[in-house]
Amino acid sequence: MAKDSLCAIVTGSASGLGAATAEILARSGARLVINYSSSQKEADATAELCRKAGAAEVLVAQGDVSKDEDCRKIVAAAAPWGRLDILVNNAGTTKHVAHADLDGLSAEDFQRVYGVNTIGPFQMVRAARSLLEAAAKASGRPSAVVNVSSVAGISGVGSSIAYAASKGALNTMTLSLSRALAPLIRVNTVCPGYIDTPWFTKGRGEAGAKQVRDSVVAKVPLKVASSAEDIAQLVCFLAMPASSNMTGEVVRMDAGMHLIT
Repeated sequence: MAKDSLCAIVTGSASGLGAATAEILARSGARLVINYSSSQKEADATAELCRKAGAAEVLVAQGDVSKDEDCRKIVAAAAPWGRLDILVNNAGTTKHVAHADLDGLSAEDFQRVYGVNTIGPFQMVRAARSLLEAAAKASGRPSAVVNVSSVAGISGVGSSIAYAASKGALNTMTLSLSRALAPLIRVNTVCPGYIDTPWFTKGRGEAGAKQVRDSVVAKVPLKVASSAEDIAQLVCFLAMPASSNMTGEVVRMDAGMHLIT
């Protein structure tokens, strides 16, 4: 195991964008903690892909980031390394409800969405802070936190009002944390537009997901549906030393959708 391997945690990395991010980091020889909430089979499969891709070490940690004790458990998996260079807060959830249907969202729905999408990243940063600072002191460059948000948090669109509000709060928290944790830890956020993953299929079914995809491709200037790998490349850029002078940035990647809305 190389001493100079980057050490990383990617939450919500059993599948989709989180898994794609983990696999890219694995190609650089990183040590990885793969996190899942309920999809152990998928998490184990992702871990095996990362090992084959060249990861120095891969651990799998179950945990729901809305629970502080679980966040501490996830970080504890990386504790034997004595450092953490990268924390990717990718875990997210939603409830698909039309924005005009105010009765479709309960207080409990809001609390669950905020618990995972906003409070979860805060709790993960808090739990990981000492390891992130240790890595910065050892390497001489700041460690990286990358939050995965959404254009929903900028434009107030997306799967529900609760989701958009939670991502808007995450964007604001990025600014607060980037100030509070400098100079040892830098904090940036990626705001994807549509991503062609099973996310929409789970929420809207096959026909609904296809309708969303076709509509996006027809509208966006670049006429593409971003893949998980497309967005993961940006996440990993913000996580790696190549972006070591960036902090407090909220970076949109939406195939140009913001140009027409």
